[in-house]
Amino acid sequence: MPMVQVDAGDIVATLALVIAIYSAWTTARFNKRQTDFQETADRLNRLLVEKESAETVAQKQADISANFYKAGKSNYRLKVFNRGKGVASNVRIEVLDDSGLLMASDIRRKFPVPSMEQHASVELIATVHMDSPNRVHIRLTWDDATGHEHTKELHPTW
Repeated sequence: MPMVQVDAGDIVATLALVIAIYSAWTTARFNKRQTDFQETADRLNRLLVEKESAETVAQKQADISANFYKAGKSNYRLKVFNRGKGVASNVRIEVLDDSGLLMASDIRRKFPVPSMEQHASVELIATVHMDSPNRVHIRLTWDDATGHEHTKELHPTW
């Protein structure tokens, strides 16, 4: 069997091969981390853009709601108010049951409301007596900068 002689050049070449393999492995690992980091950064940027878009919409959106409150000893009112940040326009109310709690003439006189800023409200007189039901079923409809004909059905109780 022939004897293989290893000289200094072979040792240097083998060492260079080991260093090259290690460098390639380290570079591949670094590139994978870099790709993962870029994917995370892209995902975070998309989430940030979505959040900013949602906040922009929330700034333009109205949220109309209603609640009863007691204004005196036996004097009740239904307060229709805008708790959204946007301006509501053409605010309408429709009584969906025959409870008789709200005066139709008062509704006709005050609605539709042309414009309701944030925290603005309109009060309706409630005719509460001993035999009256304790809730009313209403539908509120309004327009705002995000669209037309937004609706909300409520069952406020006194």
